[in-house]
Amino acid sequence: MKALDFPLLADENVHSDVITFLRKAKVDIESISEQGKFGITDKEVLLEAIKTDRVVLTHDSDFGGLAIQGEKFVGIIYLRPGHIKADFSIKTLEAIRDNAPEVTPPFILVAERTDDIVKIRVRQL
Repeated sequence: MKALDFPLLADENVHSDVITFLRKAKVDIESISEQGKFGITDKEVLLEAIKTDRVVLTHDSDFGGLAIQGEKFVGIIYLRPGHIKADFSIKTLEAIRDNAPEVTPPFILVAERTDDIVKIRVRQL
């Protein structure tokens, strides 16, 4: 499967316009913010994703550290750079949709965008 074929759980740092874009693209996505779970820890986000069998979508690099430390997870999609305008992240997600390789859980996909170039790296764990 491709990374965006999995059900997603958006971290609270993912802009609502990005979530709307993904829903219009028929991606199954839930949002920590829409669930009213503001301020929960990254570990709690991973636990919520495991309970609902979802891949975490985030701008937060701390998730990779948790995964390497042995926390259980389905997958992590890490968009770099983070905390910027939604259209920038949407273009990155389009590149993931069009160019990302097949993945098998657990995985970490890092998509780093510079101008119009998106570099995608996948780590299978």
